[in-house]
Amino acid sequence: MFSAILIDKGESGSKVELTSVDEAQLPEGDVEIEVAFSTLNFKDALAITGSSPVVRKFPMVPGIDLAGTVTSSTHSRWSTGDRVVLNGWGVGETHWGGLAQRARVDGDWLIPLPGEFTERQAMSIGTAGYTAALCVDALLKHGLTPDSGEILVTGATGGVGSVAIALLTKAGFSVAAATGKADEHAYLKQLGATTVVERADFADKGKPLQKERWAGVVDTAGSHTLANACAQTRYGGAVAACGLAQGMDFPASVAPFILRGVSLLGVDSVMAPQPKRLDAWARLARDLDPAVLDSIAREIALGAAVEAASGFIAGTVRGRIVVDVNR
Repeated sequence: MFSAILIDKGESGSKVELTSVDEAQLPEGDVEIEVAFSTLNFKDALAITGSSPVVRKFPMVPGIDLAGTVTSSTHSRWSTGDRVVLNGWGVGETHWGGLAQRARVDGDWLIPLPGEFTERQAMSIGTAGYTAALCVDALLKHGLTPDSGEILVTGATGGVGSVAIALLTKAGFSVAAATGKADEHAYLKQLGATTVVERADFADKGKPLQKERWAGVVDTAGSHTLANACAQTRYGGAVAACGLAQGMDFPASVAPFILRGVSLLGVDSVMAPQPKRLDAWARLARDLDPAVLDSIAREIALGAAVEAASGFIAGTVRGRIVVDVNR
């Protein structure tokens, strides 16, 4: 038996509880893992609160991230004792995820835990930080350099935004952090942001073309925020879009793309191929100061995950939430 957060269908909707689960109930997979740490992400919060139909199969263990040690494997790449990380691949949606003390998964979904990080540190990064690294990689591959100009990061106090600021700063860029939280300016400056701008300035419908300001953008919001960011991006710049915190819609014009040559780079972290994942984690291991993780992340016990999920929906969460599944 092991402890897990379990989501199931009840008579009046979904039911979520911390419970004991028999290992025989674990789903199919060729690698079994003793989970050390997991995380809470926005998608996990949607699943736990039932705010969006994220869960496709019931019962379901949420948690799109996990870090731990292989306890048994029939997969050619993994052996007992290997330390591994999993991000995405539908865990917590269609396959039991990381908010549990045990997991059984497809070995093709795993990557080795970089030696620079502990399991806790890897989950301080989690899918949010790995997504931030994918965004930074996309902007750099587009050809942006620190001489290109300022980079805008939306949703700056969130997990993606926080790590993106740290990585971009390490790469030498000047970063403008967009937030609606007046009391978090010091936190953003500590991460490396040179400018803090108001989230409200991007939240409503704007002109198709606006004053050119950003060489590049990391956007976690979508909707009007993404549209306005594109409208303010300089000639030849690029916007890495990875989130939909404001909405899934994109109420924009083609003007930035055909008149300024702006590129919109879609960044997917869930099904990204292994080479992109390995590159992203290599960047994190090389460029992310582990000490930064202490300011980005806070730790909770597995039993506190359900209550903590509501904070994401309310927009009150800063940085990352790491879940110690063994307490």
